[in-house]
Amino acid sequence: MERFCTLYSGSSGNATYIGTEHGGILVDIGKNAKQTALALERLDLQPEQVQAVFITHEHSDHVAGLRVFCKKHHIPVYASLGTLEALDAAGHLAGDFPVFQIQDYADIGNLHVECFHTSHDCAEGLGYSVTLESGIRVCTATDTGYITPEMEQILPGAHTVLLESNHDVAMLENGPYPYPLKRRILGDSGHLSNDTAADFVGRLLASGTKQILLGHLSQENNYPALALETSATKVRELGASPETDLLLQVAPRNEGLALEVTV
Repeated sequence: MERFCTLYSGSSGNATYIGTEHGGILVDIGKNAKQTALALERLDLQPEQVQAVFITHEHSDHVAGLRVFCKKHHIPVYASLGTLEALDAAGHLAGDFPVFQIQDYADIGNLHVECFHTSHDCAEGLGYSVTLESGIRVCTATDTGYITPEMEQILPGAHTVLLESNHDVAMLENGPYPYPLKRRILGDSGHLSNDTAADFVGRLLASGTKQILLGHLSQENNYPALALETSATKVRELGASPETDLLLQVAPRNEGLALEVTV
């Protein structure tokens, strides 16, 4: 059985398991090692089944558990050169585990992992496209201010996509954040809004994508129901049903509510 599981997804931490019941990879590990291990156990997975961790970028909500988890279980880490340099400078790579730069792709067991660039205020952000043994392709795409040309090229046609739907623009603009932070989030190196995500959901639907998980929702500037309805409205405008033509869900923020979709 092939598995795509969001362990947790949001401003306080992000991690996704991709693989089978026998082994696979984690994309990011943004909560501590104990929380991540417990989230895996709720899915009947053990940390020892994680064959590699792929990091999107160096921000703490994506790497908080990296050093302890990978040191304890001797798990290799893959990331872009820019991200590895940032992680090393911050002490996240200080442990007895292998570290590799990913440039185009890496093969981990029966998984073929390709990377693509995102646009975020980090050293060198990446998203990942993973081809499973069955040939089904799944993707993770968060922490980007806009849909980059690489994302436009790689994501369409994937069976399952974890897509950022970070904030509602009106909530953000009228909320308590200081002005510079609002500008950062709304900028090209910030985060995808519900509206931008919904537009891309429409394009993914047209390309044949079957499942979309909306992730990395802001705790302060979004609601799961609002993010879901914004994308569902776009699907309906295209004459399709978000219940039957496309499985559309919100990835949970809490590691106690890990979400698995069938692939």
